[in-house]
Amino acid sequence: MRIRLLAVNLLVFLSFVAVSTAEEVLDGIAAVVNKDVITFSQVRELVAMQERALRQTYEGKELMEKIKELRLAAINDLIDRQLVLQEFEKNKFSIPEHIIDDHINTIIRTQFNGDRQAFIRTLAAQGYTLQRFRKIETDKMIVQAMRARAVKGNTIISPAKIEQYYNLHRDEYTTPEEIKLRMIVIRGDNPDAEGMANELREKILKGADFAKMAQMYSEDSSKEVGGDWGWIDRKMLNEKLTKAAFALKPGQVSKPVELAGNYYLLYVEARKNAEVKPLSAVRDEVVKKVLQQERQAAQEKWIRELRSKAYVKIY
Repeated sequence: MRIRLLAVNLLVFLSFVAVSTAEEVLDGIAAVVNKDVITFSQVRELVAMQERALRQTYEGKELMEKIKELRLAAINDLIDRQLVLQEFEKNKFSIPEHIIDDHINTIIRTQFNGDRQAFIRTLAAQGYTLQRFRKIETDKMIVQAMRARAVKGNTIISPAKIEQYYNLHRDEYTTPEEIKLRMIVIRGDNPDAEGMANELREKILKGADFAKMAQMYSEDSSKEVGGDWGWIDRKMLNEKLTKAAFALKPGQVSKPVELAGNYYLLYVEARKNAEVKPLSAVRDEVVKKVLQQERQAAQEKWIRELRSKAYVKIY
């Protein structure tokens, strides 16, 4: 069963790789990158799953526009990939055969439990030879290695950039204001829902335990736990209930809040104020994110430079 599942995963992967040379001859040209051609078939296969998702969500003119945008993005991705492969060839780089062998053997070991024949059968079922699959994987390794090379040494992040990122993304490092809330709900189908809610509030103000009142009278799923909603922030409740709940101090009970015909009594047991984690506590995380941004920017700059020196035409 595991081998079958892993084989299916490989089949899915294979459905997105470039088509064979024989197929390209019969296919239309989507773009030219120096001496190489990118075909419409390559583009369609790359975006097949995303297009199916779009067709389930959109229709008509909007669908066509979404598909057009998706395919154009795919063409540009394929152009970038081809430019990287050409740069590898131009510099006369090479990947040792034993590295590729090890990579293929790792795929067989991890995805097919070491069953080489099951792996070969899966390739054959999709019309791929081992040689073709090897080329696909080699190209992937080349692109990954060349992208890494493009940002090599770009690892020094200045304190100013770290502080700037932290200040711009302070919300990411802020614990929101929270209250520990209990709630009693009286349904509107009760002929005197409002009066009952006011009566319960009076009892609580005179010393009745809110949790016990909730167990006895509340008409929502939290009644068994005394109306306990635990710790909540401002995003968890309806806007009207949120405004009423967060206006309370610990130990206070709200006036009945009417919402869609039902009446709510809210009780705040405790409160936690919003807290911003200091930069010193999250520095490592910030450095990691800034470094990721810097590397991405360096890769994009490198690709732009490759494009500026290349002949690229999209049809």
